[in-house]
Amino acid sequence: MPDHHSLIELIVFFIHNYVMKVQNLFMNETSYQNRNIRVGLLKSIPVKWDIKANWKTFEILALHAKNRGAQIICTPECFLDGYVVSDKKGWSKKRFLSISQSLNGDNYLRKAMNLASELQVFIIFGFTERAEKGCYNSAALINDCGELLGCYHKTHLLDHDKKYLTGNDLPVWETPLGKIGIMICADRRWPETARTLKIKGAEIIMNPSYGMWHLDNEWWMRTRSYENEIYICFVHPNVSFITNPEGGLVAKLQNNIPDVLIHDIDLSFKKNKIVYRNKQSFLSSYYSAINIYL
Repeated sequence: MPDHHSLIELIVFFIHNYVMKVQNLFMNETSYQNRNIRVGLLKSIPVKWDIKANWKTFEILALHAKNRGAQIICTPECFLDGYVVSDKKGWSKKRFLSISQSLNGDNYLRKAMNLASELQVFIIFGFTERAEKGCYNSAALINDCGELLGCYHKTHLLDHDKKYLTGNDLPVWETPLGKIGIMICADRRWPETARTLKIKGAEIIMNPSYGMWHLDNEWWMRTRSYENEIYICFVHPNVSFITNPEGGLVAKLQNNIPDVLIHDIDLSFKKNKIVYRNKQSFLSSYYSAINIYL
């Protein structure tokens, strides 16, 4: 039997631990409550092949977004050059290389990095990236200090996209804003893309796009958000919208002038959801086995 003093010490010990757990729980709840980020999604139709004009438009809209408090700004797919692979008559390999940007050098990617530093915002910048063996359909993630955190290369290439090299990774970047994943345009058609980004820890998926943007697309994106309990920002020259972890359409901008969709996203919203949490874990291994077989 413990003596009187030992019993008191034991009680004090348990009380202390209980108080610490409550304090930690409160701190965690507070951190969730303060996880709002303001996104700026550019909506503008670029001029094919005219990188100078497209840069000017981007610069104006980025400043507009910053003035409205945006912390991260995203362009549509290959906004810098106007997604020139869709130009069947005007495309040539020589011309294609002339609008591409290398990761090193004094070019428009460097301008985007300088602008991110100047405005102190994160930027996701769509462009054609020049590599040793060809070009990638690329989206650069630049932080608010103007540092290039990395580039995502489009992995799902349709017939007209075959002029690009195929990407082979779905990275997720951990940033002060949250964990960010990127998928480009047609990548969204395959549910494995968004699911892989979610499994790798993404809290928000940015989706620069250029092709189709019909109403059915909204339902696809709402489904991707719902089944993965994640925010998705769809960024297109004709429309920008945001779907939330419940599959709801929470913000949309569609008009015929260059503009920016500004919206606040609460990354803590997902923590109260139950669909993804209750998914049977063995299915992930099953899907991986199917992909290897195919």
